[in-house]
Amino acid sequence: MIQYSLIFNILSALIAIVSFFMFIPLGIAIYGQNTEVVLAFLYTIVPTVVVCVVVYLATRPYRRRYLRAKEGFLLVTLSWLAASAIGALPFFISGEIPAYTDAFFETISGFTTTGASILTDIEAMSPALLFWRSLTHWLGGMGIVVLTVAILPILGVGGAQLMRAESPGPTLEKISPKVAETAKILWLIYLGLTVLETALLMFGGMNLFDALTHTFGTLATGGFSPKAASVGHYNSAYIDIVITVFMVAAGLNFGLYFRALQGRFRDLIKNTEFLAYLAIFGGSTLILAFSLNKVVYQGFAESLRYAGFQSATVLTTTGYATADFDLWPAFSKYILFFLMFIGGCSGSTGGGIKVIRIVTLFKQAVNEMKYLFRHKGVHVVRINGEPVRKDFIYTVVGFFTLYMLCLLVTTAVVSTGGYDLVTSFSSALVTVGNIGPGFAKVGPTMNYAFYEPYIKWVLSIAMLVGRLEVYTVLVLLVPSFWRR
Repeated sequence: MIQYSLIFNILSALIAIVSFFMFIPLGIAIYGQNTEVVLAFLYTIVPTVVVCVVVYLATRPYRRRYLRAKEGFLLVTLSWLAASAIGALPFFISGEIPAYTDAFFETISGFTTTGASILTDIEAMSPALLFWRSLTHWLGGMGIVVLTVAILPILGVGGAQLMRAESPGPTLEKISPKVAETAKILWLIYLGLTVLETALLMFGGMNLFDALTHTFGTLATGGFSPKAASVGHYNSAYIDIVITVFMVAAGLNFGLYFRALQGRFRDLIKNTEFLAYLAIFGGSTLILAFSLNKVVYQGFAESLRYAGFQSATVLTTTGYATADFDLWPAFSKYILFFLMFIGGCSGSTGGGIKVIRIVTLFKQAVNEMKYLFRHKGVHVVRINGEPVRKDFIYTVVGFFTLYMLCLLVTTAVVSTGGYDLVTSFSSALVTVGNIGPGFAKVGPTMNYAFYEPYIKWVLSIAMLVGRLEVYTVLVLLVPSFWRR
């Protein structure tokens, strides 16, 4: 039987932590003397914290300390839905996003680091709400549950179940014997990269507000920008390069940073996913640069600059833009379309299928071909030089099947609104993959405001399914999940 008292006990603590982060944009609103926004945050924070405290105290005596797998899946899904539902209130109460459907879409897009937006005039929004919009990226990037496990050691019991249900990738890499310590290390690395990128962007001419909001979007691989033209607003090669480097860095497994800090650089060289990730990024950048040279841009250096940025932003599912790639040649768009299926590394803040799964599927496909003419041979898939268990391959195949099924179902729902196939499939691909901008009517210079409310809700759920790696959400639809 599911321990609902335990679930609501932990959920109340998690939502209270998310609510406390609203004090930062509240301070910005007070500084800017924006009464409507100040009240919107207060009307959200105060009731939410009061309810959370009451629920936490009421359920604490009845909770058991052991959290099972099914409770972990339910808790993580409810946590992201609740955080998005409450995080949307300041947008809605202030009136800056009049429809709650739109406010929820924008917020869950932030928390899931998708970066799909319904805003038609971004720069008209108050600075406090723009900051909160970007802060949802930063919180969701490393994971709001991982943050809770790091802050509240009391949740360390069963914390592995929560992190496993939330963390991006087929496996959870523990870099410390204690789950809470693993969560703290990941967040400290995340925080260190945040400080470094913010400083470098300010050195390039950005003010603190712009540097922070763009850093949040970069390291979370989210893509929300306070500028309508995104990163292209600055027209700076230096800023483009800095953000490109950090997008690529955010797409790496954060466990590799811990190994690098320990001086274990040989682990990086032997890491199959790390090498494949860099090869995909480097190869796609060069191909794009050659395809754009003398066609869209006059010099190879300029082509390389824009190709590198767009390869990074699509591969890592960040969603920033310095150019309208929907106007690029067909072959260039095909390369970006291909990258949209891949995503970042496992254990990164990126979305998508993940490089490790793509590599595994490719190696397994090669092995199947070998069996056709050497059916008595022993063909083993190797990752990091070690043979991979069959159950891992089955899990990857299962994930890929469900991922493609989600794309097809989401595409079908969007197409019921009468939209063309490119727009419909592109919307599904970039929401399930947490990418943000796509092609046609949802291209890099467009937004999602034109969709009907029911489509926005479906796309919102698609973002959540993609961010929580499909299994965590879809397992709740299996009838046996709810049985004893």
